[in-house]
Amino acid sequence: MYRKALVLFSLFLITNCVVKKKTTYSKTRTITVAPEAEEVPPPRKQKKKVRKNTVADNIITTALTFSGTRYRYGGTTKKGMDCSGLVYTALKENKIQFPRRSHEMAGEGKRIQLSKVQRGDLLFFKTQKRGKRINHVGLVVQVEGDDIQFIHSTSSRGVIVSSLREGFWNHTFIKATRIL
Repeated sequence: MYRKALVLFSLFLITNCVVKKKTTYSKTRTITVAPEAEEVPPPRKQKKKVRKNTVADNIITTALTFSGTRYRYGGTTKKGMDCSGLVYTALKENKIQFPRRSHEMAGEGKRIQLSKVQRGDLLFFKTQKRGKRINHVGLVVQVEGDDIQFIHSTSSRGVIVSSLREGFWNHTFIKATRIL
């Protein structure tokens, strides 16, 4: 008898657990949401401060007028120029006296971190495997995030704008200086 009662009680529990609750919906559903205070977007991080330097802009504009000029060792004119000749001429035309050769230019100005580079700064390179001193210079014309564009004169392509992201220039980069 005890067994029968236990079986009946178990059946009663099982059948009650399986019963589905009947759900009803009204024809029109209304949702009420309490108004919240206006959300203020988080403050934006300020981008790197860009200096307003018309002297740097003038120097860059002068250098860019030589774009496409063929390479000529020791040259400083539209007929041909080398890398230091380009920087020297752009500075000279804006009434700034500066050394003529790239390794001498590297001794001028204040050394800066690459992350702090701005328009008008100089980038120095050592492109010869056997050479022990700086032998190439470029003028920064644009900085967008970590992409630094600079104008310089190469022996193969003349005066061009390149990116420091390019493998060769990134590999041969030595330092950056600020002269303005």
